[in-house]
Formats: sequence, structure tokens, C-alpha cells
Amino acid sequence: MKLTVLVDNNTLIDQYYCGEPAVCYYIEDNGVKLLLDVGYSDVFIKNAEALPIDLNAVSTIAISHGHDDHTRGLKYLCEKVDLSNTRIVAHPYAFKEKTFENESIGSPFTAKQLEKLCKLTLSKTPLKISDNITFLGEIPTLNDFEKRQPIGVLKDCGSESDDLLMDDTALVYKCDDGIFIITGCSHSGICNIIEYAKQVTAEERIIGVIGGFHLFDISPQLLSTIKYFEENKIKELYPCHCVSFKAKAEINKHISIHEVGVGLRIEI
Repeated sequence: MKLTVLVDNNTLIDQYYCGEPAVCYYIEDNGVKLLLDVGYSDVFIKNAEALPIDLNAVSTIAISHGHDDHTRGLKYLCEKVDLSNTRIVAHPYAFKEKTFENESIGSPFTAKQLEKLCKLTLSKTPLKISDNITFLGEIPTLNDFEKRQPIGVLKDCGSESDDLLMDDTALVYKCDDGIFIITGCSHSGICNIIEYAKQVTAEERIIGVIGGFHLFDISPQLLSTIKYFEENKIKELYPCHCVSFKAKAEINKHISIHEVGVGLRIEI
């Protein structure tokens, strides 16, 4: 597997790409070309052109969850690329209306609109999207220190409820050496995601993790997360997007972490 960071909050020194507080990863696995998320704007398209990466060759786009910093790029992508033969994979709640303090924070498209633009697959259950990569679907709560916290409101069929981000999911790559997890924001809990990935793949060895961990403060949850990383002997950590400097520094006291920015390439 080869992974290239197309969008992150940060950029790397002497690599002249654009960043924004969002996520987009370009992934290749045995000739299959994928995206996880599409950022907030057209930045991922500009970065792909500069690298260069041909987005016309992407066959699948997986969506980690329905917030606009992970989905809004779709409205720019459909102006540049014919998506009629592209599969978009997401949880069934990903394209529902989401608001925070009465402002929209959700996808620019509904599921019905996307069905006219692409091949849409909505799944709560794990789904293979390449030879070695699995879309995890809905993540169960498997650790008592990672309980779901609502962010805003989910609107569905005329009803409103606290949005517990049940659509938050991730990808897992499995190879002979173990598994590598790729996340968006980990609203469902980064350790819940890893633990579920272990169950889905029937593999205990974890090579590494890249993505947002949604950790900001020095809290009991952060300390329990670090303990989980240590117990699972995770050596390759790439915390980014929604992980504060303070949280990264605390993790780095225990496990050396990698710097992440647009243009970073990882090969497993």
C-alpha cells in the first residue's frame, strides 16, 4: 500500500503544497486507486495536480464521516472529474443533514443527489474496497474510556436528534506484517476503531495508525489512549488533523510520533 497525504491542517517544510483544516488521503493498493475523504475545498485537487496524481484514475472514494471538512470537496471534484463510474462508500448517516448552532456542517450532497452522480454504496457493516483494504462501517464502543460525544444535530426524515457521529468510520489495510489503520477524525474513538479493526481482520499485530484522533486536552481519555497504544505495541503513529500540539507532545513522551503534512508519503 502507498498512501499520500493530499490534505491536512499542516504542510511540510520545503514542500510547496496547500493545507486546510481537513483530510484527504490518496491510497494505492495493488493497482487500485482510492481516496479517503475529499477535504473542505478544491485544495486536494490543486495538491494532486502539483504532486502529480491523476484523480481521474480514482475508482473508489471512502468517506470517514459526513462533516464538511471531509465531504465538501465533492462539489469541486464533480466539476473536474466524471464520477459516474466512481464508487463512493460511506455509512448510511454520512449524507444526512448535520448542523451545529443552526449552521450546516454536513455534506454538500444528499445520498439521493449522489446516486445520480456516482455509484453510491452505504454500509454499516465492513466492506472490502480493494484486495487488502476494508471499510469498517459502524464502529462499536469497545473501550469504557471512549464514549461517544454528540456534536451538533442530525436531521433525518423531519426529526432531529443529537448527532453522535454513528457514521464515523475508518479504513484498515491488512498485510503479512499486520494491520495499518487510516482514520478521518475518530469521533467514535481511536482505540475503539483499532480494536474493531483487529476483530474485523482477525489480526492482533498493528503496524501503525494515521489520521485524526480527536484529542485536544491532557485528559483521562488521552492517558488511557496512550496506555492502549503501548499495550498494543503500536510503533508507527501519525496523529494529525484534529489532534492538538499539546496532545501530540504528551503522546510523544511515551511513543515517538511522526510529523504529518501535505505531501507525506507512506509505503507499507
